Amino acid sequence: MGSATREALASSRTALSGSIGTIDLATGESLFKAGRVVGASSQLLSALADPSASAAAKVTLVKAVFGSTVTPQALSLLGSVVAERWSNHGDVLAGIEDLGLRATAISAPAEVSIESELFAFGTAVSSDAELELALASKLGLPTAKAGLVEKLLAGKVSPQTLVIVRHLVQQPRGRRIGELLRHAASVVADQAGTSIATITSAGALAPAQLDRLKKNLSERYGRQLSINLVIDPAVLGGVRVQIGDDVIDGSIATRLADLRLQLAR
Repeated sequence: MGSATREALASSRTALSGSIGTIDLATGESLFKAGRVVGASSQLLSALADPSASAAAKVTLVKAVFGSTVTPQALSLLGSVVAERWSNHGDVLAGIEDLGLRATAISAPAEVSIESELFAFGTAVSSDAELELALASKLGLPTAKAGLVEKLLAGKVSPQTLVIVRHLVQQPRGRRIGELLRHAASVVADQAGTSIATITSAGALAPAQLDRLKKNLSERYGRQLSINLVIDPAVLGGVRVQIGDDVIDGSIATRLADLRLQLAR
């Protein structure tokens, strides 16, 4: 991520923070919709990402294109995005998606865990090759993929999770479905001031073990954590923990692999 994009993201998120009281699910949906429209038009994307164009001109263009099709809150946030300088065209789309994810997360009731719902759906997709292909195939129509998601998830997950997944399958931007869901979950968690810890174990962990592990990791990373537990007999014993790009691998399988490497030298 270039320095320009880092600064642009920070400014856009600040604009979102200043509007939290007015954010609803329609705001997130509108941002996603606008992102798909921009992504489908190379001419519009180029105009909005043009570093030589004035911020005022780009905001005026956004109002002309989206003024009657998105919520006032989303229109204001879109203006904040395009007024910034981004490192490349793709980062503009990423910035709009980032705000869409955060706005959608803000709209969720406190008892809803979007991260857990995204994780559960990702697990289901990864275990079904036919479903994964249907959602990831470049030959499939975006509207057909959105319809499939609607059929699979409507009434089974929160409206927020449904909106997010429906958007992701329509505008993957070259990412695989698992990566899409993991990234979305991490952004949602970050908006709530938490991080996601994926714990892989050979078998189920007792609640007391999970609580102790969560407490220790939270103290180590200085923030609250949401836990995703993956059962994988291949690890044999111990646990593997991944938080963002950090991996703490204490699994027996990894220790045995390391031992074999040492013996082979």
